Amino acid sequence: MAQPCRLIELSGSPYERGALYGRQAAQEIARSVGHYCVQATALDINEGRLAQIVRDYLPVLESFDYHQIEEMRGVAAGAGVSFEQIVLVNARSELFQFALRPALLESMKVGASDGCTGVVVRPAAARDKQLIHAHNWDWKYESAESSVILRIRNDDGPDILTFTEAGALARFGLNARGICITANGLECDRDYRRAGVPLALIRRKVLEQDHLALALRIAYTTPKSGSNNIIISHGASGLVYDFECAPDETFMVEAQNGLLVHANHWLSPIALTKLRECGMAEAPSTFYRGLRAREALAARAGDITVDDVRGVMLDDFETPWSICYPPRPCSPSNSKSIYVTVATLIMRPILGEMCVAMLPALDKRFTSYTLEMQSTVRSASEPEIAAHD
Repeated sequence: MAQPCRLIELSGSPYERGALYGRQAAQEIARSVGHYCVQATALDINEGRLAQIVRDYLPVLESFDYHQIEEMRGVAAGAGVSFEQIVLVNARSELFQFALRPALLESMKVGASDGCTGVVVRPAAARDKQLIHAHNWDWKYESAESSVILRIRNDDGPDILTFTEAGALARFGLNARGICITANGLECDRDYRRAGVPLALIRRKVLEQDHLALALRIAYTTPKSGSNNIIISHGASGLVYDFECAPDETFMVEAQNGLLVHANHWLSPIALTKLRECGMAEAPSTFYRGLRAREALAARAGDITVDDVRGVMLDDFETPWSICYPPRPCSPSNSKSIYVTVATLIMRPILGEMCVAMLPALDKRFTSYTLEMQSTVRSASEPEIAAHD
């Protein structure tokens, strides 16, 4: 039986928040660090080599947001692990690729990228006229035991509620201004040719913004190392923006009939004329995952409920290659790693509500986590099986 994520409360300066995070989540952080250190060892990255890569990469991180570096140093101190190991948790894709790139091994891949299926229902398509933002995070089975929920009291911006791997600054979540973010893995032929900003840091920076425009600018313009699809919604306005991000260029995908659905292949016609899709070998279910989610919800447009969205996110058509899948080999070409839908998140940002089911193919119970909103009117939320207020 899957265990709900622990809720961890953070406040203070960036370093103080990090140290508090590290102390409270030391056990989960140790699991995160151990998991990615095993991967590093398999790539012949020892402690010295990791320290060198982080040292070379650090100017990029510091130029993006020095306070995030201070918070990571605090996490390391609080958890009793090295700073380099915390950077690894926050930037594992980038660091692993940088370790391989000196020889410019373009065909070399470090396992598979995150899978995932993202769904946003705009107010016009919802029965109660409130935006619903949902996401399935498909990743390694071990991550279910090292994930936490952070509720961050922020002195310099809106408070934040984020689901993340322990030790990372953010993955998916919402803030007290109703800005909500999730992301899906993409791949193209431009990936890992330069040192961009780690995706975890970009997502955290988005959630630190008071204004939607500034959040969109960060997601759209920040240079990235690898491709990623970023979905940002706004509870108060009901707006949603989908950015298909190559490392050096961003393409926008529009919602259709009040629905946005994205899996793990490029959708922008402009993007498809300019770059080469490289992710299909590892994510062959992406086409029908997106199609099934879109068709199921479109059939109920104008009357979509949270239960409808939940049913779509738990869909097991063609299991284990389904929207929600049980533990299985990573891909047709990689049977060594065990992947799974680690978590299903259903968020209603205008309510400050995040409902999470861990290992949902095995345990469909959702736990509700909440955040007090700023300048929004809260209304009664649907009852959940468990709640953390």
